[in-house]
Amino acid sequence: MSGARLHTGLRLTRGAAATALALAVLGACHRPSPVRPPAAAALGALTVRAVATPTERRLDGVIQAVNQGTVAAQTSGRVAAIYYDVNDFVPAGAVILRLRATEQRSGLLQAQATLSAARARADEAQQRYARIADMYTRRVVPKASLDEATAARDTAAAQVEAARAALESAREGVAYTEVRAPYAGVVTKRLVEVGETVAPGTPLMSGLSLQYLRVEVDIPQSMVEQVRRLRKAAIYVEGRRVEAKRVTVFPEASAPSSTFRTRLDLPENATDLYPGMFVKVGFVTGEAPRLLVPERALVRRSEVTAVYVLSPGEAPSMRQVRIGDRFGDQVEVLAGLEPGERIALDPLAALSQLVASARSAAR
Repeated sequence: MSGARLHTGLRLTRGAAATALALAVLGACHRPSPVRPPAAAALGALTVRAVATPTERRLDGVIQAVNQGTVAAQTSGRVAAIYYDVNDFVPAGAVILRLRATEQRSGLLQAQATLSAARARADEAQQRYARIADMYTRRVVPKASLDEATAARDTAAAQVEAARAALESAREGVAYTEVRAPYAGVVTKRLVEVGETVAPGTPLMSGLSLQYLRVEVDIPQSMVEQVRRLRKAAIYVEGRRVEAKRVTVFPEASAPSSTFRTRLDLPENATDLYPGMFVKVGFVTGEAPRLLVPERALVRRSEVTAVYVLSPGEAPSMRQVRIGDRFGDQVEVLAGLEPGERIALDPLAALSQLVASARSAAR
């Protein structure tokens, strides 16, 4: 009886040991391994240094279209059709308006008939001249007959030229009934309606081109010499900086303000710029050191702008900064950083490293 109990106890003890060993193995399999933070080198660090950048003085300017104007009628007639309206884009050379051309086409047919008759008379006069000249060489007719034939030939030739000129004028008259856009642009005003009668000089339609824009601004006399010497400027609109292609200072001052009108030619097809807009114009007057950081290194949260600063041990920490102007893909830092400090170029990688370090410290 006691031997049976001992055998049963040994069997239970061995079963408990096996169960404990299995639980230990399972626990070891499911135990989470410690998270290792990524290496600091993966953050792409940058040492912040002062860079010499242009210093500017800013004034207010107005954007203008280089090509803008009003198309007027060059012949008389009644408006038959209008193909474009305000705010429509018009390709260069497109017909924007058509006049009734009955009178002009009748004049064209008449000019063509007149030219045909003049050519026929010229051919006849040339043949007569050839006959008279041959007879004169054979001394059959006097010199007076040859002179008369020569004059008739020259008169007929002149009549052909006059008829040809009249035909070209008639063709121009017909062409004037189709009013075409002188350049590609946008319609700003439509000044006539279908059915109206117009005369030469009557305004028909106004428009402007957005391809070439410029800015005009009045600068004080005190900075004229610097602007003329450096001839560098840019405009600022909606956080963008657009370099001027050319700076032109007018040669005389405006009375009574004694300011000088200055014109800035902008790059071709500048986006989101329209005539009449007010912009800030920065005229370069010298150079000054600025702390510049790449735009991609900034972290923006609501109204807060920050960067991840790396400690001597390459540990990132977020720091709020105050930014200024943009220079290409670089942004000026006005406060929050010092020259020589290192920042992370990849904010997401820096944040991942911070989270991983915090989880590791919590364990």
